[in-house]
Amino acid sequence: MRSALFVPADSEKKLAKGPEAGADALLLDLEDAVALARKPIARAMARDFLRARKHEWPRLIVRVNAWDTGLTLADLAEVVTAAPDGIMLPKCNGAEDVKRLDWALAALEAREGLPVGGIGILPIASETAQALFAFGTYAGTSTRLIGLTWGGEDLAAAVGARANKGPDGQFDDLFRMARALCIAGAGAAGIPAIDTVFVDFRDEYGLRAEATEARRMGFGGKAAIHPAQVGPINEAFTPTSQEREWAKQVLDAFSAAPDAGVVTLGGKMVDKPHLLQARRILGRS
Repeated sequence: MRSALFVPADSEKKLAKGPEAGADALLLDLEDAVALARKPIARAMARDFLRARKHEWPRLIVRVNAWDTGLTLADLAEVVTAAPDGIMLPKCNGAEDVKRLDWALAALEAREGLPVGGIGILPIASETAQALFAFGTYAGTSTRLIGLTWGGEDLAAAVGARANKGPDGQFDDLFRMARALCIAGAGAAGIPAIDTVFVDFRDEYGLRAEATEARRMGFGGKAAIHPAQVGPINEAFTPTSQEREWAKQVLDAFSAAPDAGVVTLGGKMVDKPHLLQARRILGRS
């Protein structure tokens, strides 16, 4: 999942155009992008959209409202009837929030006659101060986990920060830490890390720089808030032809020496961590 585009679930126009953007996933938003009075409308529109595009690309994930709003179960009861690919859980404070969602999904899947465990979970794991202390709790929590992402806007509000980036456009220390912990937490859980949104959708240069940095750090993809961001994000997270060729050579070298812990490639020593990286590159291709 290189790119995941947020789409307000109560906007017929944006829902219709969403699949044209080329994102690997659409995030049908019932949370921040939808006013309280329109939540019921958004649920019904998300449900109908899911039903109309079932088994089509891109993947369809619904961002429900956070547990502390009291709206989460109503969101789930509506959208699970249409079997989304996943549920994005905002303001997730760790393993217990994921387990609670797992149990709710299992009950609703059983009610609808769906395969239990078929709907994935994508937590946003840094939107409260408490959440920063829980990145290590996701490993082994649920087989539904399809990734781990983080957010800087809600975290800034939670701690009283005026912004999450300095004048140079770089994340301040707290947010750099949250970003790094997201990669570590995802790695510990054996799932992809998805980088947060780049809010200035008119700044393509800044977006490309941040996406390139994110991939170098270990993120597997990045969220988007505007269709124009999808192309640059996909490009940043798609392995180049040179990377694919290197990865193929690494796999070939280890295939020729299956019992070796280290092989030589182009005059350099290549070991098992390189083999893992090669497999990831070809998997993303």
